[in-house]
Amino acid sequence: MSLMIIGENDSKDVHATRMVSWPFSVTGGTSKVTFSFNITTGPDADDAPDWSVFLKDGEDEVWSNYSAKLEAKIDAPGTARKDFILEVICPSGARYGDTVSVVVTATADDESDSLEFTARATQSILILKTQIDQEKAVVDLLAPKADYGVKDIYAILSPATLRGYVFVEGMNTDRMREKTKDIKKARSFVIDTTTSGRSRTYGAKGKALRSGEKEMVAEVSMEDIDKYLTPLSTVVGIVEGDLVELINGPFKGEKARVQQIDQSKEEITVELIEAMVPIPVTVKGDSVRVIEKEK
Repeated sequence: MSLMIIGENDSKDVHATRMVSWPFSVTGGTSKVTFSFNITTGPDADDAPDWSVFLKDGEDEVWSNYSAKLEAKIDAPGTARKDFILEVICPSGARYGDTVSVVVTATADDESDSLEFTARATQSILILKTQIDQEKAVVDLLAPKADYGVKDIYAILSPATLRGYVFVEGMNTDRMREKTKDIKKARSFVIDTTTSGRSRTYGAKGKALRSGEKEMVAEVSMEDIDKYLTPLSTVVGIVEGDLVELINGPFKGEKARVQQIDQSKEEITVELIEAMVPIPVTVKGDSVRVIEKEK
């Protein structure tokens, strides 16, 4: 039986400090397999930060690129399949589009086979805690820092309906933490308490943790924050019978009762309460504020 490496080697996107992995198997009638590794970073190899690469046999780490060994010799169960996992951790200083290629070559007797695994660094969306109702103040202080030095912060989102939190998109999580440290009304990035495993670890306000402690910042996807990016209809929450106050236009300050709602046009028809003759008035949904809900 010829020596073969079998496994899915699709290219994967990964955020700074996070890990991606690929399971693969080696088959062939041999009692020992020697693995060698060719690691290439890009697009600028001379200026790219080091990625961490690990080979695992089950739960046991059998090789890493921090090891002095250039190869890993593994006992193989003859003709049976032997399973392995390749793990790659993106460095905290990775830039958008940085890549790593790991070519794993298995050799036994006079036979060999190779498989290439690739990963690409992408931006993260982190959750920054703030003092309640101080979200705008934090954004106003953080936004100018986005362009200081290396551009690590790409976007900041402070949804009007979310109190005490701000979303920050960027690449280098180390420098993202650094840029928030002296903002008094900012607390710390939310920690992911569900994720374990290898990572560069930090506590609140960017302080390094003691050996053995593990904390990783929580990340969210675009799907998670999509509801904050989609404008809400101005008539959401208004129902027929609500008591409202007109806040602009010729009837500004008048109280009225909602009679009809046009969702497609985002308009409501109201009747002025204090008018001697009931007068239906059609206004935009953002021209009123609800002062008493229909019971």
